[in-house]
Amino acid sequence: MLIGMAMIMAVDGVLFPSTRMAFLISFLIVGLVGALISLAVSHRLSDFGRLHTFLLTGSIWLTGAAAGALPLWLWQLSPTDAFFEAMSGITTTGSTVMSGLDDTAPGILLWRAILQWLGGIGFIVTGIAFLPILRVGGMQLFRTESSESGEKEMASAARFAGATVWIYMSLTVLCIAVYAAGGMSFFESVAHALTTVSTGGYSTSDGSFGHFDSAFLQWSGIFFMIAGALPFAWYIRGINRRVFRSEQVLGILQFFAVTIAILTIWRVVSAGTPILETLRFVAFNVVSVVTTTGYATTDYTLWGPFAVAAFFSLTAVGGCTGSTSGGAKVMRWIILIRMLRVQLKTIRSPSAVIKARYERRPVEPDVINGVVTFFFCYAATVGILAAALGLYGLDMETSISGALTAVANVGPGIGDTIGPAGNFSSLPDGAKLLLCFGMYVGRLEMLTVYVLLTATFWREII
Repeated sequence: MLIGMAMIMAVDGVLFPSTRMAFLISFLIVGLVGALISLAVSHRLSDFGRLHTFLLTGSIWLTGAAAGALPLWLWQLSPTDAFFEAMSGITTTGSTVMSGLDDTAPGILLWRAILQWLGGIGFIVTGIAFLPILRVGGMQLFRTESSESGEKEMASAARFAGATVWIYMSLTVLCIAVYAAGGMSFFESVAHALTTVSTGGYSTSDGSFGHFDSAFLQWSGIFFMIAGALPFAWYIRGINRRVFRSEQVLGILQFFAVTIAILTIWRVVSAGTPILETLRFVAFNVVSVVTTTGYATTDYTLWGPFAVAAFFSLTAVGGCTGSTSGGAKVMRWIILIRMLRVQLKTIRSPSAVIKARYERRPVEPDVINGVVTFFFCYAATVGILAAALGLYGLDMETSISGALTAVANVGPGIGDTIGPAGNFSSLPDGAKLLLCFGMYVGRLEMLTVYVLLTATFWREII
């Protein structure tokens, strides 16, 4: 229903007559199906339990991608390409099969941006409302964070959700204004603001953000990509209690500072490039990859093997928990590193009782188990998906980076085919559908989807 309304409200036929019929037909189909589903389940919502929440969470993203693909298919994309583009949009991955964007119908470009914007706010709600309840990947720890900064401060979960939407919309409006002030047209400002704050990365040009050769716009993009990758509960806590301490916020900012400094110094020394220009290019692309936005201002794979290895590794980092970003998330990396430290100390002093701590509290065993399970599933999913892509004749570089960028919801991979200067259009349809699955399970942090694939789940829910 929401996507159906967005088709009419945001993509007006008067403004974009070339795509009028595609969106009108899509609205009628999606609106009718959505209304029928709402009527069918409305009287059973009170009976929904924990298992139904798994099913609801998993189905929303599939149906959203299918609905979002409909106008793209009616416009001119093949069914597989349309579904790939919509899945990439709704999961805020940013991988694309489309080229010639500079001459593409504005309505289609705006629709891609809207899909990413809806996917961004949708994942914040999923991360706050569903994943902590489902105890996915240690997310029960985030439930504590969100309750402290939300329910105690906002008086109700509904008000907390409302505050989240308000912050999200405010950042988007501010981003539009800044981009417009920096020289983008109003249409470009809106489209790029929607995909920056959502850390999605769809652009209106084949040159991505590099199309705008402006230091002001690129530094502005860096700021708003980071803003979208920070936990929205942190914003609410800061606004209401003026408390800004957060280990994952501090962690990601320190990580940015160290990584950007190392790559900038290496680039200046090895290539002799101007330091300020190099700093801007490095900062933009590092932030884009880590926050899983996927914009590019240059083809960083041409910087040499060290840069390729570095950006490939950065793909797995991700933003903060409770943000629009994908990836493994900073919170989990912090806990994993501290678990390693505890293990090393325990080996040295077997009689010592040492616990990993996060936000000044001991990390409970179920959270540790969730984090370890998540990383195991993450690595296994990337490995199996890469092997499956290899069966379609893709080279190792394309297979591995394609699998990782899909599961991490980053966008561009590594190599000539799917790198920052390429796209996914030349891949076989089977490979594209595999990558759609990778985007889907990556966005829902794997375990939410894998539960649905077990026979036990369906025996219990039926």
